[in-house]
Amino acid sequence: MRAYWQLTLAQLRIFARNKQVLFFTLLFPIILMLALGTFAGNDSNLSLSVGLIDLDQTDASKNLTERFYKNEGLEAKKFKSVKSGKEALKNGDIQLFMEIPKGYGVKLGKQKEATALPVYYNEKKLTTSELGLSVVRGIIDQYSKDLSDYKPVVTVEKVGIKALTIRYVDFLVPGIVAMMIMSNNMNGVAGQISAWRERGILRRMQGTRLKASTFIAAQITARLLLNGTQALLVVLIAHFVFSINVAGSWLALIFFIILGTLAFMALGFIIAGIAKNPESAGPIAGFITFPMLFLGGVFFPINNMPDIIQPIVKILPIAHLSSALRETMNLGTPFLQLGTETLILGGWLIGGFIVASYVFKWE
Repeated sequence: MRAYWQLTLAQLRIFARNKQVLFFTLLFPIILMLALGTFAGNDSNLSLSVGLIDLDQTDASKNLTERFYKNEGLEAKKFKSVKSGKEALKNGDIQLFMEIPKGYGVKLGKQKEATALPVYYNEKKLTTSELGLSVVRGIIDQYSKDLSDYKPVVTVEKVGIKALTIRYVDFLVPGIVAMMIMSNNMNGVAGQISAWRERGILRRMQGTRLKASTFIAAQITARLLLNGTQALLVVLIAHFVFSINVAGSWLALIFFIILGTLAFMALGFIIAGIAKNPESAGPIAGFITFPMLFLGGVFFPINNMPDIIQPIVKILPIAHLSSALRETMNLGTPFLQLGTETLILGGWLIGGFIVASYVFKWE
């Protein structure tokens, strides 16, 4: 036990002395989080804006435009000319542009035929345009029914449900924490152990009465303290900068940080056993971690990925660590409902250390 604590403290001192690595290991995920969170963090809802120009200036045209200004689902903008409205549409400032032509009120008063209103849309953004056109059609349809005093036989009863609004930054922060845990443990463990092997430190340790289990346990404890502290710092910075709160249990959050650290440490020991020297340990770790950044749901939802790669994605440890952290932080999901994530991360942990015990070399 004494050797275990001495090795743990020695490893923590090594971390403390290498302030440059420690600083940039923590700085990179924070900069990434701040950059992505600032530029895209508050995008949670689709904003629809419609440009309007009233060339008729009659009571009928003003009544119609007033409906658009009062509609909560749209942001109505007034334009002074058709040309400026079309330019705004081309530049992406608005999604639709509707023109009320001169003579609209007179034609409406005759009511002999339907009055057509030109609505311009961007052909290159069909998804947003179609959604906006649907909203505009709904407003015009209701307006037409009111004019003709039409009473439908079947109506829709609107029942609102309060749903959780999650911004992109809420989605991003747990992924950044998972990315940091993966990178620190896979790259960090593989690089350090390979360097110690090349310098003969591991060989000298093997020549003492030190057990391999004691050495590995000390490494695990030291890295748990380091990575746990860094992960909690990222969460706290996100709280103060982006007002992110942990909706679930802090104990569950800490549990998954520990479980993720152990699982990726096991993979780091495997890489350290396979790598012949420190120079090859980095590229091997990068070859594994780089694809997982994009396939593991760190920056993008897993459900949006092609069906052909879904089976691969759903067994990756980073995918389940990101999912568990998001469920805990964003949704407040109870720990007992995250059994799948726990089992898969636990499987990677156990399987990883079993494989590491066969490939690990002291010299």
